[in-house]
Amino acid sequence: MEKYHSFTMDVVPQVQEVDSIITTNPNTNMLTPTSSSSSSTSSPATTLSRYENQKRRDWNTFGQYLRNHRPPLTLSRCSGAHVLEFLRYLDQFGKTKVHTQLCPFFGHPNPPALCPCPLRQAWGSLDALIGRLRAAYEENGGKPETNPFGARAVRLYLREVRDSQARARGISYEKKKRKRPPQLPPSQTSPLPPLPPHPPLS
Repeated sequence: MEKYHSFTMDVVPQVQEVDSIITTNPNTNMLTPTSSSSSSTSSPATTLSRYENQKRRDWNTFGQYLRNHRPPLTLSRCSGAHVLEFLRYLDQFGKTKVHTQLCPFFGHPNPPALCPCPLRQAWGSLDALIGRLRAAYEENGGKPETNPFGARAVRLYLREVRDSQARARGISYEKKKRKRPPQLPPSQTSPLPPLPPHPPLS
């Protein structure tokens, strides 16, 4: 099963169980990945869930990306095209091998050897990231109808990434349907027990 990775920055306190973060390199002013093993603690009254902490870090990461953009962008002028630019930018930090069609391991779920194919962000990681950013946008005052993370172009891009990675890696991202318990036909249902006889009247 593919392990989903985080896209974060150290602009907020780190929390436990974070596999990787994205930090700002002071020399290049670019976002670069680093490893993290956090031991910071906070009072129980202010402790957020892992999802909320991740969502906050993702939101700060995207805000930093907009500020580093040339020319700098404001959130009000951000569109679905800028979101796609951000997702493609994150590919350089990916850890998922995506085979090209010329690779002999194209469509092989468990390649027997290494190959020079590029590393990309896994579809599941990008899909979860967009979900968190979409929620954070509206929590920070954005209107649902202008949410760039819910733009049609973003949905189509995620679908394309899912399908292309499924073909390249020989895996399926289809959701498994829940199995319903078998229902017996009416003829096989057990009959109700007969009612007890009424006692005689005295």
